[in-house]
Amino acid sequence: MSAPFRTGLGFDSHVFDPSRPLKLGGVEIPGAPGLRGHSDADALLHAVIDALFGAAGLPDIGAHFPDSDPRWKNADSAELLAVAVAEVRALGWTVGNVDATVVAETPKLKPHVAAIRSRIASLLGCAEGDVSVKGKTNEGMDDIGARRGLCVHAAVLLYRSGAF
Repeated sequence: MSAPFRTGLGFDSHVFDPSRPLKLGGVEIPGAPGLRGHSDADALLHAVIDALFGAAGLPDIGAHFPDSDPRWKNADSAELLAVAVAEVRALGWTVGNVDATVVAETPKLKPHVAAIRSRIASLLGCAEGDVSVKGKTNEGMDDIGARRGLCVHAAVLLYRSGAF
C-alpha cells in the first residue's frame, strides 16, 4: 500500500521578455517585464504543477503540456494547474500545503504576496494558510542576479483523502 503522505519538488526558470506581461502565481504584476515561454510562462505555477506531479508519481509538466503542442501556445497556466489538480485528485490525493520561493532581483514580490497566495489557494482548493510564497534575491550572482530572468522552487505535500 502506498504511503498516506507524499512530497514533491518543482522548479522552473524563464528569461525576461519585456514584450509580455509578468504573471506569477496567476497574478499579473504591473510594471514588470514578462517571461519568455510557450504558455504564459508563469514560472511559479509551473513549479507548483511540477511539484504536484512529482508528489503524485506522475510525469513532469513537459510530458503533460509539451511546448511542441500548439494547444498550449500562450495557455493560461491557471488552466494547466486545474488539469494537474484534477489528475492528482483522481488518484485520491489532497493538497496539504505548498511552499514556494521566487528567486529574482526584480520585481520585488512583497507587495504581491497576499494576492498570489490567495490565487494559488483558490486554484488548489486549499486555505491561504496552506500556501507560502517567499521572494528572495540572488545577491547579484549569475543570470538571475544580472536581472536576465527568475527561477522558482516549490514543495508540495499531498495526503490521501481520509488519512486523518
